Order: sequence, then structure tokens, then C-alpha cells
Amino acid sequence: MTDEHGRKALVVRGGWEGHAPVEATELFVPFLEKQGFEVHRAESPAPYADSEFMSGIDLIVQCYTMGSIEREELSGLEAAIRAGTGMAGWHGGIADSYRNSSDYLHLIGGQFACHPGKDPAEREGSQADNFVPYTVNMLPEAATHPITEGIADFDLVTEQYWVLTDDYIDVLATTTQKVRPWDPWHREVTSPAIWTRRWGNGKIFVTTPGHSLDVLQNDSVRTIIERGMLWASR
Repeated sequence: MTDEHGRKALVVRGGWEGHAPVEATELFVPFLEKQGFEVHRAESPAPYADSEFMSGIDLIVQCYTMGSIEREELSGLEAAIRAGTGMAGWHGGIADSYRNSSDYLHLIGGQFACHPGKDPAEREGSQADNFVPYTVNMLPEAATHPITEGIADFDLVTEQYWVLTDDYIDVLATTTQKVRPWDPWHREVTSPAIWTRRWGNGKIFVTTPGHSLDVLQNDSVRTIIERGMLWASR
């Protein structure tokens, strides 16, 4: 185990390029380095299978949308977190990774289901078809949590994630899908927007906003991610 001033972070990025995994993760590398992390980068989950390497990693920052994970890689990831390695991520880079693995879903505690978009009559065939105005609502628990202390409800215009979760997550913020004339559901649906999860000796942090670079640079979103990474780290 490394000391606080010699910690190591592994940034795993790739998958669907629409989430700009390289550019998005590079936004946070200077912050990690300033906090004393030696940052390693990987363009696939392959390092997860290297138990010796993973034993020295204090924080995983994953931005890997969809894609797939091999059995040995997932086993190594789970073992590292269980032993105390932290994991942090945003949007599809953590909550829509490795759809081939229900065990990964179990580890993270929430899975992207959809992002209901604009009125079909207004769609033009671009990513912006899925950008809607919504509010991230902070829960009472968020007022004193080190990730969210001092952060009020905030508004975004971007993808609003509807996620499927279990009750073994600690939710800090939610977002509510409205019922619009073209929607097939009949009542509002509230989904977690920021949550944490304890797994063995490790901690996991997830925030669902983060589709694009401008969202990641929103003051509230960026602060939450920076704090979340530090909270999750060993």
C-alpha cells in the first residue's frame, strides 16, 4: 500500500468514442497529479487482470462506455476493489460499461437504461436529440457528505440518465424523468444521479452527468467528480 503522497491512479478509457474518453479523462489528470497521484493510462481494461500491478493502484478512474470485459479482467477488478482500491467514474464510462457482464453491473450497483430525448418532431439525427433540461436534486444526506457538501441543486441541458439500480447504493442526488405527451410511461420516474457503494475494503463513486466536455466542466459536476475521486481512493 502506498502512502498518501505516493498514491497511484489507473485511468482506463475507451469504448464508444462519442463520450470522448481520452479528452474527458485528460481533464482530470492534472488534478490527480496535483493531489500527489502517479497516473497510469490504459486504453482497455486489460490491466485489471494483472493482480500484481493492481495491488499497487489506489484509485481507478474509468471512462469506458459499452465495450466488453474478459472474465479475468473483471475478476481482477473486483478483487482489487475488494482489497481497497477505489473506483470512480461518470456517465456511460462507468454506468454503461461492459454490457456483456451482469457481474460488472452487480459491482457498480447501477446500469444505464435510457436517456429519453426531445419531442420526436424536434429531432434532427444528432446527439443533441437526447439533450433535455433537467435538475440534479441533492438529497439531505448530500449536505454533509465530503463529495457533495455545500453543493446545491443544479440544472443541466444534456442527457438525463434513467438508471436501473439496487438498494445497496448510497444515493446523494437524484433526477426525475417527467411525463411528456409523447412518453409511454404514466408517472414520473426518479433515478439516482450521484451514488456511492462500499465493496469489501473498497469504495465506488458514480455520477451520471458527464456526457460531454462542457458538462464535465460545469462547476458543480467537476467539483463532484474531483471530490468523488478523492473519496473513493484508498
